[in-house]
Amino acid sequence: MPKVRTTLTIDEDVLRAVKLRSAATGEGESKLIEDAVRRDLGLDTLRDLWAKVEPMPEADAMDLALEAQHAARTQAPPKRR
Repeated sequence: MPKVRTTLTIDEDVLRAVKLRSAATGEGESKLIEDAVRRDLGLDTLRDLWAKVEPMPEADAMDLALEAQHAARTQAPPKRR
């Protein structure tokens, strides 16, 4: 995935902790921050979950879509005010 440069304002204690962790582990500061944000947002969890999903065959997906479309069309329309 392409990387973009940005500027943020963070607490100096947080930055100090990032710099210490970076020095201790040898990982770059940007990577540490990105990894922490990904964990907090659950982005890796979503990627891992999607990796376990079996793709639906196209014919089955079309049947499911047509079934949902038919069900939506046979429902009573919402009442207008």
